[in-house]
Amino acid sequence: MTDCIELIYDRTCPHVETARSRLRAALTEAGLGAVWREWERGAPGSPPYVQRWGSPTILVNGRDVAAPRGGSTALDGGAGCRVYAGTSGRLEGAPAVDTIVAALARRSRQEPSA
Repeated sequence: MTDCIELIYDRTCPHVETARSRLRAALTEAGLGAVWREWERGAPGSPPYVQRWGSPTILVNGRDVAAPRGGSTALDGGAGCRVYAGTSGRLEGAPAVDTIVAALARRSRQEPSA
């Protein structure tokens, strides 16, 4: 199976660079190449499903890296910013590197979703 790693964001999101940096660090920690697709939610040509996610969101094989077990953090429509639980208990604008690494570790046990 070829992994599909995606970063979904809004052009004006102040947390996109942090999300990119953490994604790069997580991929390095997991021993993977720093390769992923990026989708700007409002850009022409972006697939319709990216509209479901707040900014920034990282998907691994179609699954949100920060979704609660068995749950979803997708939006019901419209734009939205994301916040994430940080390692110190504070809210942050991007998922923690450890959160992304854990999602990458689970990827081989997952079936791709659409």
